[in-house]
Formats: sequence, C-alpha cells, structure tokens
Amino acid sequence: MDLNVQFWRTQSQSFFQRLIHWADILDPTLLLKSKKEIEDARLLLETSALPLEDPLQNKQVKQAWLLSLSSVNSHSGEIIPIVFRPPAFLPIVTPLAFANLLQHRQPKSTFFCQFLFHSYTVGFTIANGNLTAKTEETSYTTKELFLSIGAVTYSALVGSLPHYLMKYQRINPSQHSFFRRLLPISLLAGLSGINVIFARANEFEKGIEVMDKDGKVVGMSEKAGMKAVRETALSRAALFGIAMVVPEFLLYFMQRKKIFLRHEYYLTPMRLVMVFGLLGMFLPVSFSVFPQWGTIKRKDLETEILSSTEETVLFYNRGI
Repeated sequence: MDLNVQFWRTQSQSFFQRLIHWADILDPTLLLKSKKEIEDARLLLETSALPLEDPLQNKQVKQAWLLSLSSVNSHSGEIIPIVFRPPAFLPIVTPLAFANLLQHRQPKSTFFCQFLFHSYTVGFTIANGNLTAKTEETSYTTKELFLSIGAVTYSALVGSLPHYLMKYQRINPSQHSFFRRLLPISLLAGLSGINVIFARANEFEKGIEVMDKDGKVVGMSEKAGMKAVRETALSRAALFGIAMVVPEFLLYFMQRKKIFLRHEYYLTPMRLVMVFGLLGMFLPVSFSVFPQWGTIKRKDLETEILSSTEETVLFYNRGI
C-alpha cells in the first residue's frame, strides 16, 4: 500500500478533516519543489518513527506529507508531471474555463478553447486516477489513448454547439440568454463529468484493488472501479457547474445597473475574479466530498470476492 493511501486511510474519516487537508495540499508553492525534494520527503516518511495516526505534529514530517500527497500518485507511487499535480489544477484550469465563457467571433475559436480545457482535465484525471490495472509495460494502451482523444474532440464539438447556433441560426430573443449563458455552462459541467468516465474507463473494465480494513488486498473489483469513477465524475461536474453558473447569474443582474450599462468593460475582469474565487473555494470541497479511502459493501461486490473474505465493508483508493 502506497504511503499516500495509508495517510488517507487514517486521516480522512470526516468531510471537514479531508477539507482541511486538501486546503493545505493545494498550496501552489508546493509546485516549486524539485524531484529530489519529493524523493527525500518520501524517504523521510518511510523512515519516520512517528505514528501514522498522528503524523502532522512534527513540522518537518507535515511538510513531507504535503509534498508527497501533492506530487505523487496515490496508487503507483510515481511522481505526477508538474502540470497535472493537484496544486497546478486551479492556476491552469481557471483561464481555460474562463475562456469558454467569453463570446468568440468564430466557432473555431470556441472549439479551440473547449479542446484545450477538456484536454487538460482529461490529462489531470488520468494522472491522478487509480492505476491498479496498469503495469510499467502497459501504462496506457492504444485503445485508451484513442478513447481519450475521441472524448476530448467530441466534448469540444458539443461544447461549441451553442456558439455555432447563435452565429449561424436564428435564435429567438427570448432564448438568447439560455444559449449564451446556461447551455454552455451546463454542457461544460456535464461533459467534464462524462470525460472522467471515459478517461478512467480502464478502472471499471478491468477493476481496481479492494482491501480489508488492514489494507490487505482481497481482489480486483469492477464494481468498486465504477463506484470510484462515478463519485469522481459527480464531484467534477458539480465543481464546474457551481463555480461557473454563479458568476453568470450575478453578472446578469449587475448588467442592469446604470454603472455597468455605462462601463461594460468592468464586467470581464469581474467575471474572471469571480470564476477564480469560486473555483478556488469549491476545489477543496470537490476533492473532499467523497473520501479517498472509499468504502463499498461486501454484498455489492463480485462473487469471487465474496468467497475470499468475511469483511462486511471493503475499501478502495478512489483517486481524484
């Protein structure tokens, strides 16, 4: 069991506990640490004599945990590429998401922005998923590669559809706000959740490891994989849905004020600030709403696993 999984196993009993941890883990300054510093932090955690049940009392050990949790995949133990580490998510995804809220002159520009956004979120999902079914020889198959590229392209096309309709089709004025504001955001949120399913399809096709309360692996479960992917997809869709629809509603009412009628150029920077603030606020919530050390009832698992353990509840690494 990887060190990070051991941490979540003992330190993620409640939502608020996970929320506090993620608020620390998402610190962007952790991206400045070198590969050697990450490896040294992992070595310190492996050799530390402090009990895992109380690992954050020592300042040096606490910093080592934050560096490990923010930089290393919780299943494979491999260092995640810097752009796909959790602390990099907010700084990178905010401008990409904001670009999709703007009104582009050409559908091609809309498609390009959508393609960049979904490419990044799919890459982030793959890098931070549960890699149980992968080995060094088959880290990413051709099927999975084409599936991810297809999902990104499809999402970019569908996400561009409202802008295409507004430019080339006659839209009733009463429906203008729907096609300009609500539909693009709904599609972005929904497609973000769907792309999690496509990017991590390997987890419910081949299954992920399920463990007993002591961390002993008792089998591979496709049902546990589906549960892990479903929870992650729901949290991702909710993150972008809430963080992007709230600014649009606020700006809709603010545009009616006289000051904004005279100075409409204020609205764009205000939209950016609100999107950044809400994504920053809800990102730790999104990562915390479902536990990393996920649970699944024994009766919900496959028959071959039922015969290998008497535990009533089993556990799995959800990924993010």
